[in-house]
Amino acid sequence: MENLYPLLMLPAFDPRPWGTNDLSPIYPNHKFEEKIGEAWLSGDDCKVANGPLTGKTLAQLSEHYQRELVGEAARDPRRFPLLLKFLFPHEKLSVQVHPDDQQAIRVGQPWGKTECWYVAHAKPGSQIALGLKPGVTPGQFEEAIHQNRAEDLLNWINVYAGDMIYVAGGTVHTLGPGSVIVETQQQSDTTYRLYDYGRPRELHLKDGLAAVKQEVGSGKVVRPAPAQIGGSRNRQAPLVAAPYFVVDMFEVKEPLRLATRDDSGRSSVQILVAVEGCGAVEATGMEPVTLAKGDAVVVPACLGDFGVRPQWTLEFLRAYVPGKPLPEPETRM
Repeated sequence: MENLYPLLMLPAFDPRPWGTNDLSPIYPNHKFEEKIGEAWLSGDDCKVANGPLTGKTLAQLSEHYQRELVGEAARDPRRFPLLLKFLFPHEKLSVQVHPDDQQAIRVGQPWGKTECWYVAHAKPGSQIALGLKPGVTPGQFEEAIHQNRAEDLLNWINVYAGDMIYVAGGTVHTLGPGSVIVETQQQSDTTYRLYDYGRPRELHLKDGLAAVKQEVGSGKVVRPAPAQIGGSRNRQAPLVAAPYFVVDMFEVKEPLRLATRDDSGRSSVQILVAVEGCGAVEATGMEPVTLAKGDAVVVPACLGDFGVRPQWTLEFLRAYVPGKPLPEPETRM
């Protein structure tokens, strides 16, 4: 195959019954007949949209390039480590749970699914449910599922644009309508649906209830203040630093240099997702890649360093795998 370069990813739009036809907050020029719930950006089956590797999937590229693409920090050299996607809830999602690593291994999966949600947009009154109300046991929750009142036992909290929510594996959760979310997660699609408001979809109560943990570190992430970086007009806002991923928000108004190694010295693939504005991702000797609202660019670990040049102002998330063990983040409900 060709040498690696910054990869513009083709969004994969996924219909869901809780989705919407109107994705204009992120994709104003796209029209859809079906209700779209998710736009996958770095899943195994997501395809490259630029250069000689156009049409190749991240799964194919990870298998071929291994550490050159995913970096030294990734657990499995043959598997792309992080899945990023936009979520567009127009109705409540099903109440669900994902296994943590230990529970996933028990059922034959390589790892679990811990995730985080950056709230890119939120209408007044937007809510999520995170965990069970204090004192509610898994047995009481199961009884409430059978009585069609499970949502009454969930811990509902208001969310606002700019919030970062950490959702540890084993946390019962759901999204209410009215927000646009950027989700970063372990590369896993293991989801146990516990309750779906009477929709005719399969539930996974045996495996799901076994995966529920009563003590989890989930919640709104307590974050440090934004800092200037690479120039007086650029800002970096740390959003979450966790065992499986680090996610930062950048607002850039002048060229910025970034690296694929963190302060541990170990490299990781970098996933950049634009939420406002437009710019270009640049690597020495390679064609610049446009990064506009709704786009994702995957920067291979082997490139070392790279630049981001805004057209006017560009706001983007950067996600990568930390090169050293990190604790769960400090959170609050």
